[in-house]
Amino acid sequence: GSFKDATHITIDGADGSQTIEAKNTIIATGSKPGSLPFIKLDKERVITSTEALTLKEIPKHMIVIGGGVIGLELGQVYRRLGAEVTVIEYMDRITPVMDKMLSKELMKVLKKQKIKFHLSHAVNKVERNGDEVTVTAKNKKGEEVTFTGDYCLVSVGRRPYTDKLNATAAGVKINERGQVETNEHLQTNVSNIYAIGDVVKGAMLAHKAEEEGVFVAETIAGQKPHINYNLIPNVIYTWPEVASVGKTEEELKEAGTAIKVGQFPMRALGRARASGDIDGMVKIIADENTDEVLGVHMIGARVADLIAEAVTAMEFRASAEDIARMSHAHPTYAEAVKEAALAATADRAMHV
Repeated sequence: GSFKDATHITIDGADGSQTIEAKNTIIATGSKPGSLPFIKLDKERVITSTEALTLKEIPKHMIVIGGGVIGLELGQVYRRLGAEVTVIEYMDRITPVMDKMLSKELMKVLKKQKIKFHLSHAVNKVERNGDEVTVTAKNKKGEEVTFTGDYCLVSVGRRPYTDKLNATAAGVKINERGQVETNEHLQTNVSNIYAIGDVVKGAMLAHKAEEEGVFVAETIAGQKPHINYNLIPNVIYTWPEVASVGKTEEELKEAGTAIKVGQFPMRALGRARASGDIDGMVKIIADENTDEVLGVHMIGARVADLIAEAVTAMEFRASAEDIARMSHAHPTYAEAVKEAALAATADRAMHV
């Protein structure tokens, strides 16, 4: 679909082209894998996450450019299937937007799984010669380093997909990052056109887009909905899983917020020991003065599900003591949340 004007949309399909009229329109065209200007994506050996889902063989050596969510998820998949995997990351740690504890713990676990990491490396060239791909990068000393494999997964983020939208015909503004500009009601500069999901600012998460879709539908229906973007959880679907909600310790320290931190290791849980999933921990950050929970960061088995407890608690502005005083079933992974909350309240964890 593409805009003909602000109230008419042209739809091209197998049965030809048709134009429909709409009182309100929601732009939800999502995102596509991003790349670097000097990389030629041939979609055969130099690939994105899209092609990584349809490979006909297991790579012998997959080089992953980018130590973010998608690169780590897919890199671990192919490592499990038997590929050698090397991750090259520009920053000095993987998952740089998440809490440092998560970056450190996740890399420790992935290293045990024999994934290789090269941090603080700036890739400047990717070349294919037949079935061989060579990646050239500079390390933090400025030295040039080369990596050779049979596949290169370019995982440097995603970009909003507005290519065939014809937004200018409707008068909709697109910013310099390719995002559709919206106000606090997710309304574009054209009053009857809204935008949600990966195509607008914010985290590129399916559940964030879902909340925004409901938000816009309720707005159009005359209701007054609300989204707390600070409490939209972020999850990495590696194993162990990684999940977080709220502020990181680094963000709070930078803001000058007085905090207290409680951590609890998964390996101290009976459930974790019984299942053999002993890697990871839960970290709770609370305001030093009010005890309100400001951030929860966890790595371990089933934390993608477990993070919902933290979201619920923070939505009701719970204190660390509130969580610490709630009964958690034994044996469960959720006990780590209670123990981390106890650790945040005068270091009272019971089962370390």
